[in-house]
Amino acid sequence: MVTLKTLQVSGDDDGIRLDRWFKRHFPDLGHGRLEKLLRKGQVRVDGKRAKSNTRIEEGQEIRVPPISADPRPRPKKVTKDNVTDHDVEMLRQAVIHKDDHIIAINKPAGLAVQGGSGTSKHVDAMLNGLQFEMKERPKLIHRLDKDTSGVLLLARTAKSASMLSKAFKTKDVHKIYWAAVIGMPKIKYGKIDLALEKRPGKHGEQVIADEDGKRAITYYRTIDNAAGKASWLAMMPETGRTHQLRVHCKELGTPILGDGKYGGREAFLEGADGVAQQLHLHAKAIKFPHPAGGFFQVVSDLSDHMKKTWKYLGFDEKMVVDPFEDFYEEWYGEHE
Repeated sequence: MVTLKTLQVSGDDDGIRLDRWFKRHFPDLGHGRLEKLLRKGQVRVDGKRAKSNTRIEEGQEIRVPPISADPRPRPKKVTKDNVTDHDVEMLRQAVIHKDDHIIAINKPAGLAVQGGSGTSKHVDAMLNGLQFEMKERPKLIHRLDKDTSGVLLLARTAKSASMLSKAFKTKDVHKIYWAAVIGMPKIKYGKIDLALEKRPGKHGEQVIADEDGKRAITYYRTIDNAAGKASWLAMMPETGRTHQLRVHCKELGTPILGDGKYGGREAFLEGADGVAQQLHLHAKAIKFPHPAGGFFQVVSDLSDHMKKTWKYLGFDEKMVVDPFEDFYEEWYGEHE
């Protein structure tokens, strides 16, 4: 006999949405049926009506009405992912930090974070391999473009995921990107405040600068340059628009090296045999409020193709000891 239940929210579920709690503990309950139960007030949190997006807290009591299995067969998920043991081991080798709350990996260039059209392998499909000793599968918190390498942060528990997601929304997370660009910015340090808008194009979705688009802000500084032909930029985005850094660099007159999508032919160095025909954009460092308390920073090594380009152009990574301190000191010192 199926009866009414009152269940208490555990610490592992603290901060997640109510619909996600039901999906976790009552996987056979479809979203449509849950919404119906919520509308009728049959599901309650601490005796009060709630919505599917209500954030629940540890210790709260959830009233769960009698729930039977959905009589309609649920379609099985069909996946084309072809993840091998080698792929999982590669991702494990990319781990640069792991504790009870988070995992940080140095994502290789060319590996998508999530699946899509024509994408058979991606980080999301390999996350079981990063579960290690935890009961839960790691959760994606943010994204990086497929061709962008660098720090990718994962949450190891639902509670950590909720805390970190909130930090991203409140802009308490800061990121430093390194890029090799064609030419040299006319102004060594600067702030790019240029709205962006997505539009369909011949080769898929394109992002363009448009005053009617969403506001996008990037702070940048030039660390070094190679006789004016190419420069090493450090960038700190204040907003997180799609392809923001790539479009902002193009509008700056210095497209990112290898970015044919936005820079066209001008995004490549002629006769530079030691430079790969790949995007030279790397998420170098990330600083965020750690779920266990305090601010935490993770720094990643450049991808292999960018290391070769740095050597070819004569750039020395050792010039920068701390990506954040270096950026703040140089940029804000120049603009005081």
